[in-house]
Amino acid sequence: MRLRAPRLRLGWAVATGMLAALAVGSPVLADPAGPTDYLSEVVSIEPAAPTIDVSILGGDSFVQLNVQPGSEVIVIGYRGEEYLWFQADGTVLENQNSPTKYTNEDRYGGGEIPPSATADAAADWQPIASNARWAWHDHRAHWMQETRPFGQSAGEQILEAVIPLEVDGVEVDVTVISTWQPEPSPVPVWIGFLSGLLLAVGAWFVRSDSRPAVVLALPAVAAALLAGSWQYLSLPSETGPRSLWWVLPAIALVCSIVGVVAGIRERRFVADAALLLVGVELALWGFFKRDGLNAAIIPTDAPDWFDRFATAMALVGGLGFTVVALWWLFRLPSGSRRAV
Repeated sequence: MRLRAPRLRLGWAVATGMLAALAVGSPVLADPAGPTDYLSEVVSIEPAAPTIDVSILGGDSFVQLNVQPGSEVIVIGYRGEEYLWFQADGTVLENQNSPTKYTNEDRYGGGEIPPSATADAAADWQPIASNARWAWHDHRAHWMQETRPFGQSAGEQILEAVIPLEVDGVEVDVTVISTWQPEPSPVPVWIGFLSGLLLAVGAWFVRSDSRPAVVLALPAVAAALLAGSWQYLSLPSETGPRSLWWVLPAIALVCSIVGVVAGIRERRFVADAALLLVGVELALWGFFKRDGLNAAIIPTDAPDWFDRFATAMALVGGLGFTVVALWWLFRLPSGSRRAV
């Protein structure tokens, strides 16, 4: 009976952590940049337009346009309508009556177009940025099917398309190609799996020696926090970077510190509960990022091998820490529990 209240509080803590993970896992946009097997590149801008810079973010997820001050650019939509307007003072406007605006809300063009948005409707310009830069899904720059390109294989070009612009009144064609990338090396993933497993096994033996086992979780927490923060900061806000990339490891870090302090003070129940929360947060983080384990490109400026390694270590290590913590919390002999 003495353990019922602590267990109940622990259950609520774990449930709260999972709900928080689901909450921060909901992106601002319907379809943020994610892992992909395709690489899109700008191969030509004709005629040359030195006042603009066009790049691709997240492998093939978003087209980003930077415009120098004093230059004015119009991005033409899929139906020939004016879609984005980069003004000379740096203000970026979006045409709310452009069908392209709504089609671009989803990578595969699933956005619902309202009746008022037509190619011949009067433009309804609304400001969306003030720094002469914006990134958007452009379906002319990436593969539009969830299935693989039929009859093609990794290493082959799968599309070539043109994104039309008007730069200071001059028609400019931005040509983009996309190439199917080969599968990444599985070595970082397997090293991450092994590292996570070794850390979890080590936590078991450390806890058996009456020391704070959560110390063994710190390498996985640190790697996840670095990888997640790096990825979050790699993408502009309009592409919908997910807060969970850094929030979950940050929560795990706080729990780790609490667990270490509790272990030093010989508050074993608190230390084990902290390890459980750390394990849950790491496992959830790894689960949310699992698509990057075998994708050719991950939307981050961090080395892809490091992101895969951190994800694999967090996923396996988090599951292992969770099992270890649950064992020590609920499967100890009754005499040992009363002594805690």
